[in-house]
Amino acid sequence: MKIAVSSSGQELDSPVDPRFGRCTHFVIVDSDTDDYDAIENAASEAGSGAGIAAASALAKAGAEVVLTGNLGPNAARTLSTLGIKAYRAEGDTVGESVTAFIDGQRFEITSPTVTAKSGLNPPAAVFPSRPLGGSTGGGMGRGMGGGGGIGGGGGRGAGGDRGAGGGRGAGGGRGR
Repeated sequence: MKIAVSSSGQELDSPVDPRFGRCTHFVIVDSDTDDYDAIENAASEAGSGAGIAAASALAKAGAEVVLTGNLGPNAARTLSTLGIKAYRAEGDTVGESVTAFIDGQRFEITSPTVTAKSGLNPPAAVFPSRPLGGSTGGGMGRGMGGGGGIGGGGGRGAGGDRGAGGGRGAGGGRGR
């Protein structure tokens, strides 16, 4: 199987680049022979269409799987159309990511993980879509919003002679 990895270099010890369409290189590893080759991503500097062009280049190179950090909507759609499955790279280097994939550490990317043109900016973190610590979180945070507004606005109105303004507060506070 030919496994492509988005990278900032041309070797197995090169860092994984989390930007699919804007990475500088793809390292393509043949898992049957352990041979590898690097191709330059000609679309890395393109104004638009980088994900589509990168996916097409991988199809031409015979890649069946791509390991990366993030996919924009056009790249995700094009890879799917071309029959190339995308998985999150589970390693800091190309070699580590391929080994993890072969060992069964696989998280398939089935939809876009970033908006279009997100890769134009340099990556702020290695894998922004991955929780810190490298594992998926259970979303156990507690919302601490006080809410509870009952509104007690006891308005003392100025309506006629005898203070007849019957104001009742209506603060529709919502909280949990």
